[in-house]
Amino acid sequence: MPPRHANPTLRARIREDAENRPGVYRMWGPGDELLYVGKSIRIRTRLLSYFRAPKGEKAGELIRETARIDWDHISDEFGALVHEMRLIQRHRPKYNVQHKRKRAYAFVKITREPAPRVLPAARVVDDGSTYYGPFPRVGRVANTIRDISHVLGLRDCPASTPVVFDDQLDIFSGRAPLDRSPSCLRADLGSCLAPCCGRPTARAYAERVNQARRFLEGRGRAPLAILEEKMRDAARRQDFEYAALVRDRLERLRIFQQELTAFRGEVDALTFVYRVPGHGGGDKVHLVRGGRLRETLPHPKTRAARERVAARIDRVFGAFDPGPGGLSAHAAAEILLVARWFRLKPDELKRTRPPEEWLAAKRPA
Repeated sequence: MPPRHANPTLRARIREDAENRPGVYRMWGPGDELLYVGKSIRIRTRLLSYFRAPKGEKAGELIRETARIDWDHISDEFGALVHEMRLIQRHRPKYNVQHKRKRAYAFVKITREPAPRVLPAARVVDDGSTYYGPFPRVGRVANTIRDISHVLGLRDCPASTPVVFDDQLDIFSGRAPLDRSPSCLRADLGSCLAPCCGRPTARAYAERVNQARRFLEGRGRAPLAILEEKMRDAARRQDFEYAALVRDRLERLRIFQQELTAFRGEVDALTFVYRVPGHGGGDKVHLVRGGRLRETLPHPKTRAARERVAARIDRVFGAFDPGPGGLSAHAAAEILLVARWFRLKPDELKRTRPPEEWLAAKRPA
């Protein structure tokens, strides 16, 4: 028999106030520290189960450390899932491990520097860089980014490395490019434009950075074209060993771009009005754009309500979308969560409609 909980009034309050409907709950410690955020489709049953947990189990230890519990009743499981994740991402409760594990995605960032670098990143920080992602295959990103940097001649040296461009030498140093030695072998190997020793102009380097941006956004193929030309040149010289190395690098970048395009297409396809049955007949309309839940509204039942929902749909789906370089880490996590929801529950897609189709059917004449 499990030991009696030290705070019987907590259990009594749950019995009295909680309902068996979807929702998200928060468990707080004596010092008002948020210990845990959870969700359930039956809040009352889930919370009472903690009091039956034996000592030594996580649930039992958690409830013994909990001083108070509060909860939000939410109309449907999808809404509860997203709300739970947002709270965990925002507050990082110590008992939540599901969303504190190492993320199964990565970013690519283009730094904001005089000579920008293209680097893999595990998370988004407010450092002025432009971030692209999320990329679902973490292990491949670092190798791919190294390939992109080497093909386009972009530096990957530390941020502290001084840089100077050929057309700025007279301003910064007054010395000719030959007066400076490169910081690493990549300059001599031809895989870096070498702004560390003033070889490229600022404009030439910026153009290579833009080629990297366009490749990551799916709008350009400059790295592929460069490798294709190198492979043809090696074949003409009958340097078949080098041609094979270039071919392998070319294939890696082609696969990466194909996967990137496919993943971005999957995310873009998650743009619709998603109607779900709510508790007690209060159906909800989730506005999902680019894999993110932008707004939740009651399903309209009157002409005036339809007008209000139509106006909100116009605003949400008509607003400017910053595109692949405008994601925060939290937004990326939400995209993957929503994508997983519909991947595991493909029948839920039958409840969705494109916004323009919904408007055509529901907007008052």
